[in-house]
Amino acid sequence: MTLPDGLAPPPDDLDLDELKRAAECILLVSGGPVTVEQLSEVLQAPVQTVHALLWELQQDYRGRGLQVQAVAGGFQLCTRPELAGYVQRYLGLDFRQPLSQAALETLAIVAYRQPVTRAEIEAIRGVRSDHVLERLLERRLIREVGRKQAVGRPILYGTTEGFLRYFGLGSLDDLPPLGDHDLRAALDGLSAASGRDD
Repeated sequence: MTLPDGLAPPPDDLDLDELKRAAECILLVSGGPVTVEQLSEVLQAPVQTVHALLWELQQDYRGRGLQVQAVAGGFQLCTRPELAGYVQRYLGLDFRQPLSQAALETLAIVAYRQPVTRAEIEAIRGVRSDHVLERLLERRLIREVGRKQAVGRPILYGTTEGFLRYFGLGSLDDLPPLGDHDLRAALDGLSAASGRDD
């Protein structure tokens, strides 16, 4: 398998097949994203070798139900979004309420303007947003990240790792540029791209 440009070939003294299988096991049992640095430490392999192993794993999983996805600053083994309906049905998750338009709109404001206060969100939306913020906190898509140095020291909100996982983002840098789109339209596009219908 030919490595893409930028990935150095691993040293000859490493058992790459064993390291790749070990990395696969760690991604399976981790329950969340694992950073390249964590894998490098556990596998006792150079960071460049870990990048090459992850790339090979991604190629191995092409066309399969699982995938190795870069998300939230790390990598995780997860199901493909287009098969989410089957997995949710098996796990009995069909009851989960989809994100409302108000929730998507609020989430978009938090994602693009964070850290942001409730009053700032409401100034953009033009309506009260306390209930929507509570729902997003319950779903762990946003969190309190501090308090603004202003009168009343209002709570500042930011997105979570769960937000990145929900939308399949590696980091906030992967948010689509707003361009001519409004905030909610940008997240609507992300929902569609991640295979979610909510």
